[in-house]
Amino acid sequence: MTSRDTTAATERACLDDSAAPTMRVFIFGITGRVGRLLATRLRTRGAIVSGLSRSSLPDSALEAEGMTTVTGELGAATTSDITAMISDSDVVVFAAGSNAGAQSVTDDIDDAALRRVSDSVATTPRKRLILLSVMPEAWRERQLSDDEEHYFAVKKRAEIALTRQPIDWVILRPSLLTDGPGQGTVALGPAEFHDEIARDDVAAVLEALILEPAISRRILELNNGPTTITEAVGRIARAYQA
Repeated sequence: MTSRDTTAATERACLDDSAAPTMRVFIFGITGRVGRLLATRLRTRGAIVSGLSRSSLPDSALEAEGMTTVTGELGAATTSDITAMISDSDVVVFAAGSNAGAQSVTDDIDDAALRRVSDSVATTPRKRLILLSVMPEAWRERQLSDDEEHYFAVKKRAEIALTRQPIDWVILRPSLLTDGPGQGTVALGPAEFHDEIARDDVAAVLEALILEPAISRRILELNNGPTTITEAVGRIARAYQA
């Protein structure tokens, strides 16, 4: 067994000790790369996982793993529609986004849709909303297009709006996302350097945050680093409880 395998096994064992098998999680962006990884992780530990799919048909791969997908367009979903989707959920994860696409899509998804989701969470007690966002420093080493500049401005505006909601929220800002294998170790805190991090590690951190209700109303930045995910999230929880 490699050191990476050992770290991953330790992470799973530690998280399993604190898992809530009956936890219900709804993921906006469940068919995206991070959303799908997160959904699989949560389902493996026995959580009830559902999410919104843009396809006209339920996602067969996710359904085969025991998850439920609701079909529809997030940009067109009303607050009432969203409230119905998340009515039975304990935690809502917003991992959807335009990825710096057309400005109209960024406005519809990263701003307006997130506002409707947070409004829906605000109407239902004891729900948590976890937002997968972006580091403000991302892509600053290159010349950005107008669409990309607009994307970062909207992401910031959306974060501000969320932090002003009277709900239990967490914002996670990862470094540049990659598709390589997860390392199982990270740097997590209120401010971190911008580099890159595997989507699998991002999904693992989201999983750990979902299972750690003590972390609330905090913005956290995430980069590659030397600390195991369980310890990194635990340190944050202990620091805010002190």
